[in-house]
Parts: sequence; C-alpha cells; structure tokens
Amino acid sequence: MSSGNGLIQYIVVRKDLIQKLQWPIGAVIAQACHACSAVMHIHSDDSATQEYTSDLDNMHKCILEIESEEKLKNLAVKLEQNNIMHKVWVEQPENYPTCLATKPCKKEDVQIYFKKLKLFK
Repeated sequence: MSSGNGLIQYIVVRKDLIQKLQWPIGAVIAQACHACSAVMHIHSDDSATQEYTSDLDNMHKCILEIESEEKLKNLAVKLEQNNIMHKVWVEQPENYPTCLATKPCKKEDVQIYFKKLKLFK
C-alpha cells in the first residue's frame, strides 16, 4: 500500500503512554495528530510536502510504536544527525515528548531508521 508518488510519513508514538502512564487511547491519537499537523505546517513550502498533499486521497502514513521517552529522544537525535526533517511533539503543560512525525519523504531514503520499530497497536 503506497501512494502513487512514493512518499510516506512516519509517525512514532510512545507505547508507554498507554501501558505505564495509562493515557486514554484518544489522547495518544491526538498527540500523533498534533505532530503530523505541526510538521506539515513547518514544512509546507517543501516540495515533497506539496507533492504529498497534492493527492490527499492517496497519502501514505506508517504509525509505529516506541517503548519510552528516552528511545523517542534517541530516535530524534539520529534523525537530526541524518538530516531527516521531523517534529517531536511535546505535550504541555506536562512537558512530555509524546511522539514524532517526519515530513513526507521517499520511503527508501528513511525506512532504515524505522525498521526495528513495530506497527502501533
């Protein structure tokens, strides 16, 4: 399942928010929505973002889970070091990094950073 333009957006959500901190699933989904909205706004002038949103009915997203805040932060550092544009969503007023979303990008360029993560469930 992929969009015709070969672009994908990865969203990585902290699983411990549900398992350990007992956040409602709707609150966790809202975090992912915030991260997606923010990264799309920040990179709205980017050619890949414009291409991705030119066919709204065929956008491709991959929602993954990560075990903890520490692992989310480590992933963000790795993405920054490799110039993979993304947004870490930090929920306020708690100041919890809850998830991250990449800007739309070619799957083959970024999938290596996400291969070890499982689909969110």
